[in-house]
Amino acid sequence: MAETAIQRHMPRRRTGHTTSVTIGGERFYLTANGREDGTLGEVFIQWGKQGQTPAGLMDLYSIALSVALQHGVPLRDLVCQGLDLYFVPNGHTDDPQIPRARSVVDWAARRLAIDWLPYEVRAAEGIFTVDERVTAAGDWLAAEAARLPSAQAAVASHDPAAEPDIMEAFRADLASGIGAPSRPRT
Repeated sequence: MAETAIQRHMPRRRTGHTTSVTIGGERFYLTANGREDGTLGEVFIQWGKQGQTPAGLMDLYSIALSVALQHGVPLRDLVCQGLDLYFVPNGHTDDPQIPRARSVVDWAARRLAIDWLPYEVRAAEGIFTVDERVTAAGDWLAAEAARLPSAQAAVASHDPAAEPDIMEAFRADLASGIGAPSRPRT
């Protein structure tokens, strides 16, 4: 016997908010409405004029998100599928918490995660606001500053044996990146 998902319909009166963003010179509007229990229940993304291909694609994407949410798919799973998708328009945004986006889907996934997922879930996926990244960088910079005197001493003493270890550690920190996910995304 095949299992079927049970759709949870949205209430007649909904609470939510609309966020506008400009990505690569194009204006988008993301409307996210919640259920009575405070979870995300439906998503609308508006782009361009009705009847144009980009508007239709955004309508289709937002309908797919909404239907998935109404059938019980966890928001984390939906967000992960949109992260780092790359297509135009992309680049700088006017969203102060997400200054760059690889695409509108990447931005929408990050915006929904920031607005609707707890910090611990977002952090596990590598989704941080600018403020959270600055805080993380502050801790990293403090650790680097604590190591700096030993690096300066190694350079000043011209001890070639000590310098490579310090530089290797510094390169490893840079390569790992602040906010990099702790595990590969699926």
